[in-house]
Amino acid sequence: MSTESKSSPMKALVGVAIIVVLFMSVFFFKTPEKLTVPAELQAVLWPEPRQLTDFELSGGEGGAFDLSHLADKWTLLFFGYTSCPDVCPMALSVMKAVYDDLAEYPDIQAKTQMVFVSVDPERDSPEHVAEYAAYFDERFVGITGSLGAIDGFAKQMHAGYIKGEPEEGGAYQVSHTGSIYLIGPKQRVHGAFPPPHRPKVIIEQYLDVVKLRG
Repeated sequence: MSTESKSSPMKALVGVAIIVVLFMSVFFFKTPEKLTVPAELQAVLWPEPRQLTDFELSGGEGGAFDLSHLADKWTLLFFGYTSCPDVCPMALSVMKAVYDDLAEYPDIQAKTQMVFVSVDPERDSPEHVAEYAAYFDERFVGITGSLGAIDGFAKQMHAGYIKGEPEEGGAYQVSHTGSIYLIGPKQRVHGAFPPPHRPKVIIEQYLDVVKLRG
């Protein structure tokens, strides 16, 4: 009995010491918190931007379009194809409206580019895609590439597309992601503007993102 009674206080002190050490380790060595996203941007902005790695697609006149073309500017990018009956023309029209309205913010407009990526290289040559994008605005960039190159880039962007079954005569449609992606000057994907797309809403959110992460 006497041995147990003498050891009890020591056990209690050891227990208290362990609790203190654990508390201090949590306090001083807690894991860093993720970037917070304002409530008004939670539908658009990802908690952490995703760094892009090198890729190579093709633009008009056979010019290469790679990771370096996304440096030092903000990029709004849309995946689609030139035979798209409705979604792509609507999205590019919205992008045109957004780009035009950014004229009120010339410094930001000068650092913004609009890019259209065709996921239908079977029918869309680089030259045709460039012409299609320029139809909406001559400053727009139209690019495509081999299926392998497109697949790799789309996976980096967390975008998807599926070629539909051919109809009579060989025509087919391509189901694709309907969001407009946002890439920052450090070649990181910050998020995406989901449909339905409204130019004024996109501009407000875009300006907030640039202010928050620019």
